[in-house]
Amino acid sequence: MTISHLSNISSGTERSSAANPLIEAADDSVNGAVDYDGNPVHRSTSGGWRSASFIIAVEVAERFAYHGISSNLITYLTGPLGQSTASAAANVNTWSGTATLLPLLGAFVADSFHGRYRTIVAAALIYILGLSMLTLAAKLTSANLHDCQSTKNVSLCAPPRFLVTLFFFSIYLVAVGQGGYKPCVQAFGGDQFDAQDPKESKTKSSFFNWWYFSISVGVTMALIVLVYIQENLSWFLGFGIPCIVLVVSLLVFLLGSKTYRFSVKENDKNPFMRIGRVIVRAIKNRHHTPLAISSEEDACQWRQCSEQFKFLNKALLAPNGSLVDQNVCSVNDVEDTKALLKIVPIWITSLAYAIVFAQTSTFFTKQGATLDRKITSSFRVPAATLQTFIGFAIMIFLPVYDRIVVPISRRITRKPSGISMLQRIGSGMVFSMISMVTAALVETKRLEAAKDNGLLDLPKVTIPMSIWWLAPQYILCGVADVLTIVGLQEFCYDQVPKELRSLGISIYLSIFGIGSFLSTFLISTINKATSGDGQESWFANNLNRAHLDYFYWLLTGLSALGFTAYLYFSRSYIYNKESAI
Repeated sequence: MTISHLSNISSGTERSSAANPLIEAADDSVNGAVDYDGNPVHRSTSGGWRSASFIIAVEVAERFAYHGISSNLITYLTGPLGQSTASAAANVNTWSGTATLLPLLGAFVADSFHGRYRTIVAAALIYILGLSMLTLAAKLTSANLHDCQSTKNVSLCAPPRFLVTLFFFSIYLVAVGQGGYKPCVQAFGGDQFDAQDPKESKTKSSFFNWWYFSISVGVTMALIVLVYIQENLSWFLGFGIPCIVLVVSLLVFLLGSKTYRFSVKENDKNPFMRIGRVIVRAIKNRHHTPLAISSEEDACQWRQCSEQFKFLNKALLAPNGSLVDQNVCSVNDVEDTKALLKIVPIWITSLAYAIVFAQTSTFFTKQGATLDRKITSSFRVPAATLQTFIGFAIMIFLPVYDRIVVPISRRITRKPSGISMLQRIGSGMVFSMISMVTAALVETKRLEAAKDNGLLDLPKVTIPMSIWWLAPQYILCGVADVLTIVGLQEFCYDQVPKELRSLGISIYLSIFGIGSFLSTFLISTINKATSGDGQESWFANNLNRAHLDYFYWLLTGLSALGFTAYLYFSRSYIYNKESAI
């Protein structure tokens, strides 16, 4: 793609179809979108599943790469890097939180300056660089451990500081790449479906379901293939393969360029500047009241504003309280700002769910490492691979939901989506609470098994309890993800202004970023509070003396509080679009 082509796409310059009435009148044309060359697009030759398939393919590869790192990161930190369980869990949550907050920056860059396509390409290159450096760090650390074993010099067993620094720099560079990649790819995929077309609008809702189904396939492949390679062959290969896969995925993404639809901006103003100006204007005019409205046109403009967040309506006023200042904000600007603010209560009350979500790749994995993982006499399931139960639950339940639950509920509720997005999100929160109750009960049984077999002070000895005991809590988490995560994706994409849909996806991702940081805070606080006076912490390195069951009960209580608050705010939420209800 030439620089001029990219400039046309990212700046939102539209080749107006109004110049050709035949194109404008044609049912095949797509309003508000251009093709790779900046020309008007046609439904028959662009977008839809044709284009979405390329985008889904690269997202599968990216999730394969990301989860190839995140799902087993705690094992690498407590293994080759020699960190304690509590420190490793905190580091994993901090990194995961950063990785899911950086999309806010990526969305700002995409929506304000470079467009989604260019941001995806640039972010992918940074991502690949980070994976390359991570592979190098793993190789050098492996060589250091080999020297330790061969020389039996204990001082060499701890990786040198520069290797630890290289490792963390690499994974945070991956987080930066993912920060630009993640919010744009899904929003760009949603852009391939025309919301104004009844058929494509219905397909778009299914797109979010099958999007999550597909990336679950990528995650499951990472948990089965990469985790086994990391724990049984080498970390060098375990990190190197995702790098190669991501390079191939970038090439696949570029191959689909000619079929993509590129959204054009309806307003030349920076969307973030428009939102910011509304807030600043409303604050400045907070003491003003509208003077006598001079014309019916002005009165109509004032009445167009919704009743929610009425204080923002004052952004329509000039400093003297009139509506005649040419610099006042427009009704659209005010309503777009309200649309973002309406999401905030839902965002806050979803954080408890995100804290629970963070446990599946940390303490769930450490639990599994203590149990009997033998499938055959010569094969043991890697502890991190247990997360495949989540993937399998998603891949089974999601088609059932899309093809059975939605059609049945559609007949009952008469709504296109069957149940509303907020009802779907809340249903998943209930399953998440049940998963925590299940995890607490299973952990209690695991501690009893360790005590009954005299293994309380033998943490490296396998507890005679099958790893399949952990399956229910993973499966319940998978069902919860189908409902809450997919619901949040569609909700945050659909309920923000069109020009800020990358931001919408990043808002959804930031829920899990803040959730990871809150999980880190909880772990650090509880670890300090419970490790005094010679007592074992809830997160002691010897899990047989720890109390993860107490932590899971605490999370159950937090989830119940979050769900109660969520019900309160979701009942009063007013959707921006009738079709969303």
